[in-house]
Amino acid sequence: MFALEWCEFSWSVRKLFAAAGIPYRSVDLDGPDYRENDWGGEVRRALARRTGAATIPQIFVAGDYVGGASETLDAFDSGALQKRLAASGHGAVSVDVPNARRFLPGWVHPRKPAAA
Repeated sequence: MFALEWCEFSWSVRKLFAAAGIPYRSVDLDGPDYRENDWGGEVRRALARRTGAATIPQIFVAGDYVGGASETLDAFDSGALQKRLAASGHGAVSVDVPNARRFLPGWVHPRKPAAA
């Protein structure tokens, strides 16, 4: 996972992975190891060239691109992510997460109109 430490969408994927017991490695492009000489920016630009997406996070399973936060959460809900993880040799993933999109930031969720 290529992520940003401060990004709510990166947090969403981390929360899903924790809840589902999915082990992962996060390369935090805004972290101290990537600040010098704009190394994080260079990696981010290389990711955009490879994936065609400029957004963060970017999730990969065994080197194969899954997508950003929304695509990853949707892939989990459809079972596609679990299949990819199993095919890459990762162990069982908890299926006790009924709706991965619940991990998205609150401001993303649809709101009910206020009563008149």
